[in-house]
Order: sequence, then C-alpha cells, then structure tokens
Amino acid sequence: MTLLLAVALFVALAGGLVMIGMRLWVKPKAAVDRVTGLDVAASAAQAQHYRHPSLVFREMLARLGTMLPSSPKDITIMQRRLYRAGFRSPGALKNLYGAKAVMAVLLPLVMSFAITRFSATTERKMALIGASVAVGFFAPNEFVRRAGRRRQKRLRIGLPNALDLLVVCVEAGLGLDQAIVQTAKELEHAHPEISDEFVLVNLELRAGKRRVEALRNLGERSDVDELKKLVAVLIQADRFGTGIAVSLRGHSDYMRVQARQVAEEKAAKLGVKLVFPIFFCIMPTLFLVTVGPIIVRVVRELLPMINAM
Repeated sequence: MTLLLAVALFVALAGGLVMIGMRLWVKPKAAVDRVTGLDVAASAAQAQHYRHPSLVFREMLARLGTMLPSSPKDITIMQRRLYRAGFRSPGALKNLYGAKAVMAVLLPLVMSFAITRFSATTERKMALIGASVAVGFFAPNEFVRRAGRRRQKRLRIGLPNALDLLVVCVEAGLGLDQAIVQTAKELEHAHPEISDEFVLVNLELRAGKRRVEALRNLGERSDVDELKKLVAVLIQADRFGTGIAVSLRGHSDYMRVQARQVAEEKAAKLGVKLVFPIFFCIMPTLFLVTVGPIIVRVVRELLPMINAM
C-alpha cells in the first residue's frame, strides 16, 4: 500500500511538472516557425503577448490567494507586515496567500514521499504529514516577518547618514520637503531602504497630503523607533515654529549619544555572553589536553600496580 501511494504521488508530481513545462517553457511550433521563417506576423503577435513564466506563476499565486478565506482583521495585519518588509505591490497580499496554499500542499507531498522509505507507525506518519502542512502554511508568514526585521535593521543603519544629510541640506537653505527629496537622491545606492521611505513621503506630499500626515505614515510604515522619534521631532518643530535645522541638529547629537551608549551596552554584555561558549566549548578541550595524559598514565601504570599488590 505504501509503495503504491509513493508511486502514485511520484507520477502525479512528475506529470504536473511535465505539463507545466510543456505549457510555459517548451513551444515546439513557435520554435519551428521561428527557424523556418513561416508565419512571421503570427510570431510577432505571439511575442507581444508572451509573458515570462515568473509572471504566470505570480498570477497563479494571486488566483490561489483570492480563493483562501480570510478575515478583514488578518488582512490588515498581514498588509502592515508586508509594507514593513518592503512588499508594496497591489498583489503582494494575494501572492502571500497563494504561496501559503502552494506550500501547504507541496510540502506534505514531499514529506509523504520521504517517509515511505522509513519504517514508522501510521500515527507517526500522519503526525509528520500534519506538521508539514502547518509548516508549509505558516512558513511564508515567518519569511515576511524575518524580511521585515532585516529591513528595519537596514533602516536603523541608514538613518544616521540620512539625518546628517538632512541637517546639511536644511542648513544650506533648502526647505524640509526639498531636503527630503535631495536626501533620497543621495542615499539611493548607499541606503535604498531609507531612500524609498523618503520617496514615498515626497509622493504623499505631492498627492496633497499634509506634511504631518505624511511624516506619521513614515513612522507607521517602518515601525522603527528611531524613525518615529525623528518624525515626532519634525512634527513638533513644524507645529511650534521651531527652526528645523536646530531641531535636526539637536536630534542628530542625541542619536550619536544613544548609538554610543548602545555600543557600550553591547560591549559590557559581551563578557557575560562569552561565558557559555567558553564553558561548553573551550573548557572541555583544555580539560582534555591538560588532564588527559595524566589519566592515561594512571590507567597504564598505577592501576596495574594496584592490581598486582
């Protein structure tokens, strides 16, 4: 029974892959027409309507994503996570749900084919298949969460340079909006994440939003505490009429002090964090090198002498 199930799964998977390959990649008639020069007009029209296989795969994911039931609350949460991770295309949420559906089906198939080679009870096999379904369904969520964390880290790294450029631009006589645009241009290659955020702020300002709303959206999109503090400083300076250059300069000094304190805190924690690697990795090696020869001599020389007495 197990062998038949494995053969059936293999045939189904192989047949599906062959059909997808024939549909997306292998085009014998188009190749023959292109080589022989026949039906050039039809080939040109077909080339205009040709779509890359990755686009077809994305459309398939989007269609699968629309079929999955989801609550509006979950959609809002996942949309924020996607924004935080940098996935801001209109179909990003549908692609995510489609990927969850594909992984929830593909991973159990692979697991079913893998466990046929091992001798285990039916209950354990069903438990492994159920676990693979859960892993496949929640793996895209974990990927989005990790991508969001990596992007937040890159935003924190690029924020000091962006703040220094903002200070230079404002002190040179530019307004805050022009300073944001110029900073986004200068950091396009060095820190593309912070540049994208500033470009979105500029687009929102051009679309007619107030500066306060655009800056608040910047803090909510990124969900980075340092950016939220910068947004609060800019909003307060705009509201109370304080000089933007003075406020940015003060906040820049504050961020430098905070970064130095964070570095000192990490350096102070380093000794405590090294205790466990030293105890579990280095100490056994030292104990083996120093005490090992003595133990060998005791076993070879002292124990025979004791037994002979």
